[in-house]
Parts: sequence; structure tokens; C-alpha cells
Amino acid sequence: MSLDVQAGEVHVLFGENGAGKSTLMNIICGALAPSSGQLLIDGKPVSFRSVQEARKAGVSVVHQEFSLAPDLTVEENLFLANEFRGWAGLLKKQAMHEQATAHFQRLGFDVPAHVRVSSLSRAECQMVEIAKAALGNPRILILDEPTASLTEAETSQLFALIRTLQSQGVGIIYISHRISEIQAIGDRVTIMRDGRFIKTVQAADTDKTQLVELMTGRSFGGFYPRIEFRPGKPVLQVSALATASGLVKNASITVHQGEIVGLAGLVGCGKSEIGRACFGIEAASAGSIRVDGTEQQKATPSRFIESGVAYVTNDRIQEGMLLTRNVRENISLASLTSPNLRKRGLLARKAEKRESLAMAKRMSLMPLDIERAARSFSGGNMQKALLGRFLARRPRMLILDEPTVGIDVNAKAEIYAVLKQLVDEGMAVLLISSDLPEVLSLSNRVYVVRDGVVVDELMNERKNEEEALSGFFVKE
Repeated sequence: MSLDVQAGEVHVLFGENGAGKSTLMNIICGALAPSSGQLLIDGKPVSFRSVQEARKAGVSVVHQEFSLAPDLTVEENLFLANEFRGWAGLLKKQAMHEQATAHFQRLGFDVPAHVRVSSLSRAECQMVEIAKAALGNPRILILDEPTASLTEAETSQLFALIRTLQSQGVGIIYISHRISEIQAIGDRVTIMRDGRFIKTVQAADTDKTQLVELMTGRSFGGFYPRIEFRPGKPVLQVSALATASGLVKNASITVHQGEIVGLAGLVGCGKSEIGRACFGIEAASAGSIRVDGTEQQKATPSRFIESGVAYVTNDRIQEGMLLTRNVRENISLASLTSPNLRKRGLLARKAEKRESLAMAKRMSLMPLDIERAARSFSGGNMQKALLGRFLARRPRMLILDEPTVGIDVNAKAEIYAVLKQLVDEGMAVLLISSDLPEVLSLSNRVYVVRDGVVVDELMNERKNEEEALSGFFVKE
């Protein structure tokens, strides 16, 4: 692999999940040592023995998965391992607070410095990660899927920050699967495949088709599959739902057999909380949730699972995968009580291995090694394994919350193909997504959520971006 980054440019690194992007970034930032080759900064060879050494040389990285300490405050995270100390080593807390506040103001991020990270939204956590990386005036800034949890307005703030850093001569390595972003912010694009350099191109001179074909090594047809919806009986019926958290105030939706129903809205609008309430994770304070006509009053997730409902979280790292366990155990986790996996009351190991391997093949897991630890897989392959866990139970209703965040185009297409197959088999799917083209292209109907309220239902000719966006904002 070869890569050169110039001062003051945004150099996009583009490739499938598992192409080697994260390994390359870990080498550049000092987390891994290369087995061969050279790393040069300003033309001089460097050899980092730790992340701290790389930071001192001006290399900062913002990983896709957050590395914040949840029980510390924002400002404590900002200065972690770089605290201001005074006499006898005592912390200069006021000085750190003042600099943290000024730093966020300079970046244009509206995040209070004194609150615990555990109380922040994913978008706010992403802003803290970016602010932490930018604090040390880096020479090289690596951003791995930085907009995955940001709203359109927050993304605009990030792009403004990137342009400011560019003007100061910072070289930026930008990893993203969103081709519209690549063309909006990128100068050059380097494509990786199977751990190797493929080609470097000018972002302005390359279109989506060319990038995808370079990334996958093959021609790429239609991105979204054509799904023939044949809605049957209602599986999920939600009426006037409100949650105890107050994030959902009035939501009424219906999902039928054989259809995908989308929930669209801005980050923080309450759409994810609707999905979580429909699986018993978020407590309901009013309204009703029915599955196959049966009221699920104060039902727990286990009760929803018994009713044939499956839920795939939007946070595969914190809530989804058991990272230190192998993929076989991760896939079989939701099916341990299934008669297929039980023998005289004990877990039938051979059956577990057989069923997990079959599901891994169905989900096109790469590499196809179910004994490998989950944490060693790319984000896209983790997502496929997580989806496979719940499909193994053969549910009647599937709730997907941001199922394609941070995964490459090819992995998205594979997940879309699975969804088409599930709908063809008669499954009901509730798709919650901040990717507007995705939710509009895949859904039979789309509910628009704003401030915890379902404000519109889009179908047929009204199912378009203009109608959806008009529902995202309060009309003046």
C-alpha cells in the first residue's frame, strides 16, 4: 500500500470494509507497527512506537467507533493524558474548563464542557472526538467516517472546520463511504482493495460509478434493488405512542406483512426511540403497541422476541456485538433456546456451528471464519453478523435502526439484497435511517418524524426527498 498526503489537502481513502483502511490508519497513528515499508513526515523517516509518539509528531485520528470515557466529563476527555497541572501535580481544572469552552466555540460545536459524556447523543460524542483530535494543532488529521452520526447542519460545521484546517496547512485523511461527501470535500481519492493500492484519482473528475467499480473490481449495476411489495395483514400497530423519556410524544404507525416501512427524520427527532419502544427497550408512557393484534403492555425485549419481533441496534459496538467472543457465538446468541440448538437441555455444539456457518454464508461474511473474534471484523461484517443473529430466529417482524451506518457500498448492497429476500418471503420490516435516499428507495411507505411526533406519511408519488425534507422542519 502506498499513500501520499500533501499539506492543506483532503485526501479521501476509499475502499470496502475489510480492504485494510483501518489497519493502514493504525500504522500511521502508531497503534500498529508495519512489517515493511516506510512512513515519512516532511520527507523524514519516522517510526512510532506508540500513539503518544505519533501525537507528538502531529498525527491525530478520529476513529469511527468512539474512544471516549463515558463516566468522565467532556473537558476531562478532551485533556485526558494531557492534563494541565500546577503545583505538586494538582490539576488546573479552571484553566482546562476555560480552554475547552473556547475550543468548542472556535469550532462552532454547541457542546457543554462540564457534562458527562454518557449523557451526550451520538452526534455530540462525535463532535467531542473531533474537538479532541483538533486540540493539539495536528499536522496530519485522520477522520474515519466523521459524519456518520451528524446532522446536515453539523456536517456543514465539520466541513467548515476542515477547510479552516486546510488553510492552515493540515493534511487530512478522510475515510468515508458517502460518495456525495467525497466529491464535496475531497481533493484526491485513493482507492484500496484487499490491502493494496489500486489508484489515486482527482475527486472532481470521478463519478460514483467509477469509484465503486475501482473499489469492488467489477462493474456495478443498480444500487437499490427493485422490491415488489405485497402488503398483507398488519404485524405492528402503534397508536398515539409516547415514551417516558419525552423523546416520543405522539407516534402512530402500522407495518404489514411483506413490506418495508421507513421512519425518516433528523438526528435526535425521536425515530430511533420509536423503534426501541417497539422492542421494549424504551419505556412507553402512553399509547399502545400491538403485535399481530396482541397488546404488548409494558412488554420486555424477551417478550417481543417471543412474539416474533427482532431489533438490530444502531450501535453495534456498545449494544450489539460481544466483541471478545467469536462470530459463531454472536450469531447463535438469540437462538440459544431454540429446539434446533438444544439436546437433552444442553447446547448442541455441532448444531450451533452448523447453523451459525449457514447464516454467515447467507450474510456473505468476509472472511468466512466463524471462530474468529468479532472485534477483528470490519464494521460492515459486524453489521452482517448482527443482522444474521436475529434472522436465525426467523422473526415475523424486523426493526432495523441505522443498519448501514459506516459500511461500504458493497456491504450495503448485500444487506439490501437480504432485505428484498425477507420481504419476498412475507416479513414485515421497520427501517429507521438518516440516509434519506436509502429509506425512500427501499420503503413502501415512509413516516416522517419531527420532535417526537409522526407528522406525515409518504407513499406513491409523494414518496420523494422534497416532501420528506418539508416535513423535517417547522414551517415558518
